[in-house]
Amino acid sequence: MIDMTPFWLSFKLAALTTLILFFIALPLAWWLSQTRAKGKPFIEALTALPIVLPPSVLGFYILVALSPDSPVGAFVESLFGVKLVFTFAGLVVASCFYSLPFMVQPLQNGFESLNRHMIEASYLAGKSTAETLWRVALPNIKPALSTALIITFAHTVGEFGVVLMVGGSIPNETKVASVAIYEMVEVMEYGKAHVYAAIMLGLSFAVLLGVYMFNHKQKNSMGVV
Repeated sequence: MIDMTPFWLSFKLAALTTLILFFIALPLAWWLSQTRAKGKPFIEALTALPIVLPPSVLGFYILVALSPDSPVGAFVESLFGVKLVFTFAGLVVASCFYSLPFMVQPLQNGFESLNRHMIEASYLAGKSTAETLWRVALPNIKPALSTALIITFAHTVGEFGVVLMVGGSIPNETKVASVAIYEMVEVMEYGKAHVYAAIMLGLSFAVLLGVYMFNHKQKNSMGVV
């Protein structure tokens, strides 16, 4: 009998992370696409850091930053009564850091590909920056938006190093699918590991296939070959 709880936790974590990052990354990606500030390369490099930084390194620093002995961890625990290490809440925070570039970069690329005249026309029509972003820019980058949302979700589902470092392996709390597979291999339960890995493989392929099919359909509808 396959315990589906780790998958449920993985999907729950991915859904919450994707939702939170959408509202965090949207204004950031918009600003990066529009600004000419000298500090832009620094912000872009900082945002993209989780892509090249080993997950164990990132997880270690997040663990230290969120521990009860740190200012952040102590503040959150005293104010909200929530611990951020070895809890699901901590996994959400860590996942937001780890998956941030996978939400920001597709959105930024989509905004940068927009016709500048469209944006300028919106401002000339008296629309605010927020209205231009939500009513003009966002509806015209559907392929980039779908890519950002789906890839962020899939990337979070497949997390291992960061979630293991910050959350450990607490059943029904922080033991997500990737951690469960690792533990099965450790105790040489290869049969169960194959089943879990096959589910993850199938999910990952289905997600990527969905992204490419959607983007291809969008390009064809716009007359792009």
